[in-house]
Amino acid sequence: MLSARLREIVGAENVVDGEQELLVYECDAYTLEKNLPTAVVLPRTTEQVAAVAKYCAANKIPIIPRGAGTSLSGSVLAVTGGVMIGLSRMNKILSIDFENRRALVEAGCVNAWVTNAVKPKGLLYAPDPSSQSACTIGGNVAMNSGGPHTLKCGVTTNHVLGFEMVMPDGEIVWLGTTPDGGEDVEGYDLRGAVIGCEGMFGIVTRVLVKLIRAPQGFKTMLGIFESVDDASQAVSDIIAAGIVPAAMEMMDQLITQAVEAAFKFGFPLDAGAVLIVELDGLQAGLDEQAERVMAVCKKNRAREVRLAQSEQERMDLWKSRKRAFGAIGRLSPNFVVQDGVVPRSKLPVIMRFIAECSKKYGLRIPNVFHAGDGNIHPLVLYDERYPDQVKAAIAAGNDILEKCIELGGSATGEHGIGVEKIDFMGKQFTKDDLDAMRALRKVFDPEGNCNPHKMFPGSKRCSDFAPKKQIAA
Repeated sequence: MLSARLREIVGAENVVDGEQELLVYECDAYTLEKNLPTAVVLPRTTEQVAAVAKYCAANKIPIIPRGAGTSLSGSVLAVTGGVMIGLSRMNKILSIDFENRRALVEAGCVNAWVTNAVKPKGLLYAPDPSSQSACTIGGNVAMNSGGPHTLKCGVTTNHVLGFEMVMPDGEIVWLGTTPDGGEDVEGYDLRGAVIGCEGMFGIVTRVLVKLIRAPQGFKTMLGIFESVDDASQAVSDIIAAGIVPAAMEMMDQLITQAVEAAFKFGFPLDAGAVLIVELDGLQAGLDEQAERVMAVCKKNRAREVRLAQSEQERMDLWKSRKRAFGAIGRLSPNFVVQDGVVPRSKLPVIMRFIAECSKKYGLRIPNVFHAGDGNIHPLVLYDERYPDQVKAAIAAGNDILEKCIELGGSATGEHGIGVEKIDFMGKQFTKDDLDAMRALRKVFDPEGNCNPHKMFPGSKRCSDFAPKKQIAA
C-alpha cells in the first residue's frame, strides 16, 4: 500500500490521505480546476524528500511539489492523482551570512520571514510578491516570482545564488553557488534553467538567497487620475524621463472602491484610477526625483498627487495594495486573475480592450497591476454556481491573453503556465521553441514523472481527464 510505505519514510504524522483532509490540496489559488492527490507527504528533511521521490520513481507514481499553494495557474494541481510533496514543514532560516549578504533557507520558509530576519542589519530580500506574507521561497524559485518592487531590482532569478534540489529519481544535487563558496560557479550554471520550471525538474529543498542593502530613503506617492488612460500614459512618461522607480502600481476605480471599503486608507471613490509610485535610494536627490514624478503625473491630468508623510502612511499604502485581491471578496464570490504582459506603451490599449471584454461577457473586470512592467492583473469576477458565468469568465480571460500576445507581449509575467495557460504556449512559441523546452525537461526528468501534465501543449488537463481508477492509497 502506498500510504503505508510513505508512513515508513516520513512518519505517520507527516502523511495526509483521508479524503476530507485531502480537500485542502485539491487546487492552488487557481480554483477553476480541481483534483485530489492520492496522498500528501509533509517531509522534514531533504533525505525524506529524496526517499519519497525514489520510491515514486520506482513505482511510476507522479510527484507534485507544493509550497504554500498561493500560485495562480494550477501549477500544483494533481491532474491524475499521485503523491504531493508539501514543503511547509521545511521552513527554517538555516543561516545568515551578514558579511557576504546571503542567507540559507529551507524551501518552505515564508518569503517575508527573510526580510524580517535581516532588517535589523539594514538588509532585505528584494522579490516581494503580493502574497509574500504566505508564499514560500521554494515556490518563488519554481515560478520565478516577482512583485511590486522588482521593477528596479529584478525578480527571483536575480536574487538566488544557488539551491539544493532532489531530482525526480531521488538523487540530491546542488546547483549554483554553494553556501560556503564564492560567487563563481564551477561548471555549467544551471540555476536559470531550473528557476521558473514550475516544479517539473525536481523538488527544491534549500535555497541560498542574495540579500541587498535596504534603501536609505523612500518617496512614496499616490497619483489620483480621472481615467486609466491618463494614469497609463503617466507610467510611460515617467520611464521615458529616465526615472526608474522602485515600484509603480495601478488600481482602477472598481478595485479601489473594494480596497477602500476593506481598509479605509482614504482612496478617493470617484477616481478613474490611482497610481502608486515609490522612489528609493540615497536620500540626496530623492526630493528632486519626486518633484519630477509629480510634474509628469500632473501633466497627464492627475487631479492630485499625495506624498506619504510618514513611514506608517507608506506601509499602510502598500498594505492596501498587497491585500487588493482579498478585498475582491466584497465584490464577488469568485474571480480568476489573469497575468498577461504588454509593452508599457500599450497599457492604454489593453485597458480599453479589457473594458470591451467586460461589456461583451457581462462580467465585471477590475484591474490592479504592476504598471511599470506592463504586467496586468485583470480580475474576472463570476459566480461558480452559474455555469454560464464560469464559461464567460474563461472566455474573457482567453480573449485578454490573446490580445496581450497580439500587442507584442506575453501570456504570463509571473504566475506561470500551469494547467491554465497550456493552450497559449502554442500561440506564443514556435514548434522548435517548444521542442527545445521539452528536450531540456527530459535532461532533468526523462520519465516526465515530476509535476506532469503542465505547461506543454498536448498535456492532459484536469477538465479533460476522467480517471478510470486512482492509485491505491
